[in-house]
Amino acid sequence: MASSGALWSFALVVGLLTLTPGLDTALVLRTSALGRHRRAWGVVLGVQTGVLVWGTLTSLGVTALLTASQAAYTALRWAGAAYLVWLGARMLIATFRREGAAPAAEAPDRAEADSFTGGWRQGTLTNLLNPKVGAFYVAVLPQFLPEGGGHLAAGVQLTSVHVVFGLMWSAVLIACARALGGVLRTRRARLVLDRLTGGVIAAFGLRLAFVD
Repeated sequence: MASSGALWSFALVVGLLTLTPGLDTALVLRTSALGRHRRAWGVVLGVQTGVLVWGTLTSLGVTALLTASQAAYTALRWAGAAYLVWLGARMLIATFRREGAAPAAEAPDRAEADSFTGGWRQGTLTNLLNPKVGAFYVAVLPQFLPEGGGHLAAGVQLTSVHVVFGLMWSAVLIACARALGGVLRTRRARLVLDRLTGGVIAAFGLRLAFVD
């Protein structure tokens, strides 16, 4: 198991990382602001599932092989970039379709229904297809693992700290989005929110593809 000093030090690092706005924050806020609370929690738990998988694989030494293999890393990077650009573009295209339709004619997006499973799948894919998360764990986690054995147990323990922080911060984000739900769910606000979120997600994808 990890020492108390390692736990506190790792908690400080991942705590700051959790508070830094990013792709996960945008997805959670947007989904919750649209009133899809079950889907929002699905996204949250999907993201944390991805974090736990990355931490476990790093503890086993698997992700070190990924970062050591340029071909594998590049393949995952392009897969993640393609997924994010597709996800962002779909949001953007949907807003232009809705803008041209009468309010009463707007149909709900079945692909984004208030489904916990759909949200979990989206959050998990978004996290696991981001090799930057794996690279972070390869660079940071081994520094906090005990010398000798017990790397898997210590790695899962440390990663669980990151997961707990992620859950706590996501709960705050969802609560804030729910408090502003009446304002954010107007037709104009939904268009702006989807365009902003779609643009951010697509930009993340392009950055992942072209900025090594």
